[in-house]
Amino acid sequence: PLWQYLVDASLFTYREAFVGFLAGIVIGLVLLGVVDDQPPEFELFAGLQKAGVDPKSGVNLVQQQFDMAALLSKQIDAAQAMIYNEYAQVLEQKNPATGALYQPTDLNVIDWNKDGVATLQDAIWANTDKLKNDTAYQDTAVKLLKGAIGGWVYGRDNFQPCVDIVLKNGPTLGASHQAWQLARVNELVWPSPGGIGVVDKTLWDQTVSVATSQKVVAAAPDADAYSNTHVQKAVDALKAGGMDVTGSSYKAPQVTLKEGGK
Repeated sequence: PLWQYLVDASLFTYREAFVGFLAGIVIGLVLLGVVDDQPPEFELFAGLQKAGVDPKSGVNLVQQQFDMAALLSKQIDAAQAMIYNEYAQVLEQKNPATGALYQPTDLNVIDWNKDGVATLQDAIWANTDKLKNDTAYQDTAVKLLKGAIGGWVYGRDNFQPCVDIVLKNGPTLGASHQAWQLARVNELVWPSPGGIGVVDKTLWDQTVSVATSQKVVAAAPDADAYSNTHVQKAVDALKAGGMDVTGSSYKAPQVTLKEGGK
């Protein structure tokens, strides 16, 4: 990849004893496609094993839809969620016990980032041979990355206009949910001390460790598997032109979720 950043995926449950007592519970698993019997959310397997639970026999894994309905109806004990989407879907619903919207304190959360099994996701990929030998391809790659960076910076610096663009195009969920999504995604990107899109070697190594331990890949990839050469050129050029490519002072705006994400 030429570009990458960390996405936060978490587990949620109503069972107070969940953190530390994983064995035997029913966990929803989002299946985006299975390759060689390995689910795409292999962070879950790595997290379970780190907690001393065999993912094949210690828990009951069931398919989860792209929402939190099964968790809210207590058909499952725990559900996979992204901080910018499914987590909000829970907080947008009323807790029958209180009559108010669910609060973070009502949930037990396992954050893969804090547990050390999170992986890099959402990359821009390119042809290795062309990156090495084709100058026109190299130039195009840098231009593409400059455009991508400009888009992310715009989304950071023009919060409400970006939310309005989405709302004008008929999203399923409403204004507070869309604002939450942008705020949380921006927090996954900013600040970027090394420059947005520049691959962090420590996080890359963690991703490789998780991927190899879960047999997603047979062995660690070679040195050409990622490159910061072209994204660094893009970052440097935009910085020289006056663009803030690190967002060092970024703080996400406060978003108050409303019932149903309205």
